[in-house]
Amino acid sequence: MNVKDELIVAVEENKQELIDLVCSLIQINTENPPGDTTEISRFIADYLGKDGIDVTWHQSNEQMYNLIASIGEEGGKELIYCGHTDVVPAGDRDKWSFDPFSGIVEDGWILGRGASDMKAGLGGLLFATALLKRMGVKLPGKLTLAIVPDEETGGEYGVPWLLERGLIKGDGCLIAEPSSRLHPTIGQKGSCWFKLDVYGEAGHGSLSPLAGRNAITDAIKAIAAIRTVFDIDVDIPEEVKPLLAVSRKYMEEVEVEREKYKEILEKISVNIGTIHGGTKSNVIPDTCTVEVDCRLPFGITQKEVYAYIEARLDELGIDYAITPFGFRSNANHTPATDPVCTAIINNISYVTKEEAYGVMQWASSDARHFRDHHIPVLQYGPAYLPSIHNFDEKVKVEDVVLCAKVYVAAVIDFLQQ
Repeated sequence: MNVKDELIVAVEENKQELIDLVCSLIQINTENPPGDTTEISRFIADYLGKDGIDVTWHQSNEQMYNLIASIGEEGGKELIYCGHTDVVPAGDRDKWSFDPFSGIVEDGWILGRGASDMKAGLGGLLFATALLKRMGVKLPGKLTLAIVPDEETGGEYGVPWLLERGLIKGDGCLIAEPSSRLHPTIGQKGSCWFKLDVYGEAGHGSLSPLAGRNAITDAIKAIAAIRTVFDIDVDIPEEVKPLLAVSRKYMEEVEVEREKYKEILEKISVNIGTIHGGTKSNVIPDTCTVEVDCRLPFGITQKEVYAYIEARLDELGIDYAITPFGFRSNANHTPATDPVCTAIINNISYVTKEEAYGVMQWASSDARHFRDHHIPVLQYGPAYLPSIHNFDEKVKVEDVVLCAKVYVAAVIDFLQQ
């Protein structure tokens, strides 16, 4: 039996440890905001320490800790396995049918906030690294864990913080973000979040619309103009058309409930997320603030989107200001032929005996930061996709085990390439 098969068997034989680990991670509340990762960081360091894996702590913000740990040898290739410890807030507890931080197993599912995004994937990375160390596998290179505390609010204190300081480097990276079991995401759309402030002139509500200038009604006009970005016909570059074609195939044949959304891959999405304006019903509002989330396909940049929006708003003759915030990037991808992609995709097929291929993600992620630093990256992690950021989040136990098998096998292939 070769070393890959020995590792895959070992995952199966020790899967209860993996399941218990994931449950324990979910039971530690790491909602962001507020983003306190102190307790979970201690837990992770203790878990890895049991197998003699040293962890270095890097505090990037108050109560936010980045953890780095490595196994293997210097001088060869280096593979980064990356995961985030923070989760989105659970929200209204009354809308959950179970305690969001219970971390229990029920009917083949692990339940709780972060089960799919992404404590199951994080647990898989930790378990895989510990298992490789425990079994004394001689790696012809280095495997580095990069565990970050801040992804769900934009990631300022996580992956980019580490990369900008040169604390992590590598020849390839896998992020255990949620994905389909057979289809890692090798490309992401760009992101353009901005705040629109519209200014009016206050006055007595009984005199409106003859008096003052209503910032809310001007904001309504602005919103209508902004939403026309969806109608822009984007010229998709030839080099990414094969990726988009296989991604449409995926939405048509695999995640069939998403088939109706397939045009979003080539469109600028636009979501009016929040609106705040006015002080009282009988006062003409002098300010209104709107937060907008646009995701950008290949073929158009943030700069071009802002130019289009500002031109439309200028035509309205309103008084406004635009301030970017949060996620900001252009569309980006890693070629399917890159060694890190082939190592993961080939081993998904190796473990499952089914066809696997990489697809485009219609959202954005930390992957862009690695690509900005010339580190090829893809995302592959266990998930029940409809439950992500939703109430009653969960993940299948069998998918957690599958991904862990891929993680241990892919390390061998990538470092030997």
